[in-house]
Amino acid sequence: MGKQIELKLSKSEIKDLQHLLFHSEKPYLRERASAVLKVNEGLSCTYIASKGLLRHRRTHTVLEWIHAYQALGIDGLYMKEGRGRKPSFFPSK
Repeated sequence: MGKQIELKLSKSEIKDLQHLLFHSEKPYLRERASAVLKVNEGLSCTYIASKGLLRHRRTHTVLEWIHAYQALGIDGLYMKEGRGRKPSFFPSK
């Protein structure tokens, strides 16, 4: 069946996540909001990681998103400062 997490979101939390899902300019935030909403609907993290998103993700990645949401709410879905690709060179001034 896969890694199952129980998540019970309030109507307000669902509304906030749906707003993020449909209106965020950042694709990664839309994906993470979608994953959290699907866990709330009862789908397993394993299923969501393999078939529930546009791209295949590791189950561990989806679990990290859920835990971050549980700890910090929507703020937990944002990438932390310093993440991502760094510039390969710095232009001279």
